Amino acid sequence: MKYKLIAVDIDGTLLDSNSRLREDTIRSVRRGVSKGLIFTISTGRPVQGIRKLLKELDIKSTSITYNGSMIVSEKEEILYSCTLKPADAVDIIRLGMERNLSVIFWAKNILYANGINKTTIAYSEISGVPPVAFHDYQSIASEGITKVIWIDTPEEINRHEKEVGAYLSDHVNYHTSRPMFLEFVDKSASKALAMQKLGEIYGISREEMIAVGDGLNDYSMIEYAGLGVAMANSHPEILKIADYVTRSNDENGVGYVIDQLIND
Repeated sequence: MKYKLIAVDIDGTLLDSNSRLREDTIRSVRRGVSKGLIFTISTGRPVQGIRKLLKELDIKSTSITYNGSMIVSEKEEILYSCTLKPADAVDIIRLGMERNLSVIFWAKNILYANGINKTTIAYSEISGVPPVAFHDYQSIASEGITKVIWIDTPEEINRHEKEVGAYLSDHVNYHTSRPMFLEFVDKSASKALAMQKLGEIYGISREEMIAVGDGLNDYSMIEYAGLGVAMANSHPEILKIADYVTRSNDENGVGYVIDQLIND
């Protein structure tokens, strides 16, 4: 095979519209791995949020988590980690709270929230990690915060995304993962940079990599990979930059890419 590694987003990509892993997708992933393809999950989710999926797939995988802020081995050993600079993390959290938003963040794989309510509990159910209410977030920031998330309606998140850059340093990357989530990570963290790190780990060039995704947090890796693949259900900006558009997440789009790759 020309391509040796495939990095795949989860929500809107690997999972269908009901957040389920399709049986035909599982078969295609297992078949690809059996042929020597390195399958890598690349997600904004934390380590805890991918365990169930890896168990369903029944494969061993080095995974990109927190939108590229952390790479973990199949045994969940941290191979790479990048946290927000303390001052940046404090600014982001403070700004979110001043706007009366639900603000959550991950630090040392612990989920913190500025309040335990329906919104933060709904987010926590994605990872299966109960939120812990924070008070002295400055102290936590000094020890390293991996990712901060603002939660609001899609309309308001769109507005915040357009405005917030004026208040942040040049060391911060931010983008939506889902329409109601605006996520902030250090500029040294991205799915593309994480793929570059994986290339160093496995001795693989970017030309030998495939990236598959649907959202703006997938932009960097789709642009970086030798073959950048957009799901049919992708954000318009992702469709513009992709080298190839596969089927939707409800039509085994990821499996289709793997099957075509193996059969070439």
